[in-house]
Amino acid sequence: MNITAGKYKGQKITAPDEKITRPTLSKVRMSVFNTLQAMIDFEGASFLDMFAGSGIMSLEALSRGFSRVKSIEKHPKAAGIIKNNYKKFVDAPELIIGDSLKIIQKMNEKFDVIYIDPPYFSGIYEMSLDVVKNIVRGIVILEHVTNVDFSGYEIIKQKKYGDKFITFLTK
Repeated sequence: MNITAGKYKGQKITAPDEKITRPTLSKVRMSVFNTLQAMIDFEGASFLDMFAGSGIMSLEALSRGFSRVKSIEKHPKAAGIIKNNYKKFVDAPELIIGDSLKIIQKMNEKFDVIYIDPPYFSGIYEMSLDVVKNIVRGIVILEHVTNVDFSGYEIIKQKKYGDKFITFLTK
């Protein structure tokens, strides 16, 4: 898996076993960041990846110019792979290991963009949207395969890729 654009374009990233995570495809990552770039200026902006998996979304954000990037990952094996991936970068994203739903409730910092891609069929889409409402000051991006109740949010844009949706939201 490679970073698709920016200062680290082409840099190889190791992905955890597909039984643990399912990394976002490169064409979807490119589309997410190209769409996002039309909405906000990345310079000086902050990015949070709630369910980091391989850490690739945070690395894409870093590569494309976000100033502050954080990742949260609960699975120990995936977190270990992310740590190894991040060692390649001097200005690597910050990795927080643990349950993102619990960690975010204790956070007192705000983010311009929050990317939410929990395990499919986990039933935590709405809970995830609920916990980030106090820390997002811009856009929430949700990667999902099921219908989601977006109460409290406005859909800015939605795209479909095969069986998954990428939905851009604002409070």
